[in-house]
Amino acid sequence: MTLVEIGIPAVRSGRPSLDGRPDTPLLLDRFGRIARDLRVSITEKCSLRCTYCMPEQGLPEIPPNELLTTEEIVRLVTLAVRELGVAEVRFTGGEPLMRRDLERIVAGCHAAVPEVPLSMTTNAVGLRHRAAALVAAGLHRVNISLDTVDRAGFARLTRRDRLDSVLSGIRAARDAGLAPIKVNAVLMRETLAGAPDLLRWCLDEGCELRFIEEMPLDADHEWARGAMVTAAELLQVLSARFALTPVGRADPAAPAEKWLVDGGPASVGIIATVTRKFCDSCDRTRLTADGMLRSCLFSDQEFDLRTALRSGVDDTEIAVLWRGAMWNKWAGHGIDAADFVRPERTMGAIGG
Repeated sequence: MTLVEIGIPAVRSGRPSLDGRPDTPLLLDRFGRIARDLRVSITEKCSLRCTYCMPEQGLPEIPPNELLTTEEIVRLVTLAVRELGVAEVRFTGGEPLMRRDLERIVAGCHAAVPEVPLSMTTNAVGLRHRAAALVAAGLHRVNISLDTVDRAGFARLTRRDRLDSVLSGIRAARDAGLAPIKVNAVLMRETLAGAPDLLRWCLDEGCELRFIEEMPLDADHEWARGAMVTAAELLQVLSARFALTPVGRADPAAPAEKWLVDGGPASVGIIATVTRKFCDSCDRTRLTADGMLRSCLFSDQEFDLRTALRSGVDDTEIAVLWRGAMWNKWAGHGIDAADFVRPERTMGAIGG
């Protein structure tokens, strides 16, 4: 099996160029964007096998000695906030709940940077058992992946019959104070007809629903531009049951465009990653579970922070490496370009 086949880029970059970069501590790129949102993947493991993310057998295991440790994650998060201007941190996977030390990771980061909101993207399987402890550790909010409330459809899409666990996890998170709860649903042809039912469920449960256009990050490489469900199609389906009033984006860097539902105050969001791309306002920087720094979800250019950490370099040197990586960030993903090449890592191997 090759590195490409398991979703790991075969070539990793060394020290990035800082030529022409202004003297600023912030994570500035050549197009004037500043990264303030850090996504930290903490595992490649997942309790589900969603077809748009994971292969049926799951991703190959990252050797334990190649995963970032609790202490290394806390150090990098602290550095990102104190030295690089990061203002928001989200833990992702795989599935973060698959790490037994998740509460320690959250508590360590909260103790180091208590002023920064800590959130997590999760599928909520088993969350009802840990929601209270995560709140006590310092977690502020959760984004929960849920594409359908139809049990049979959920089982087909995720290859697991765990809908009841997900729904109970969402309710436990709400009861523990992890609010607002945002539900993320990937738009797929097989779930489009049920989109109004999902929206109705979220409205009844007090969750903020956001639909996301499917991206070419699936492990089975079945994504096709012509077959994907677009934001325009979704709006047609939802509008047959709800009155939708466009309100746009409250924050230019926010990926979701919003519509009031039946006059509000509740709303639904659509993240049109493909048809209405927002690369020009992207403010994200990413760490993979094995300690690689990525400036863009779709770029396979990576910088090895794990080796830097373990070789004994100080925070100043790591900060220089991080700034250089972001300075060389792409203008955009280029999905519509004729020469577009999908990234070698899948979504599950990168982190949401």
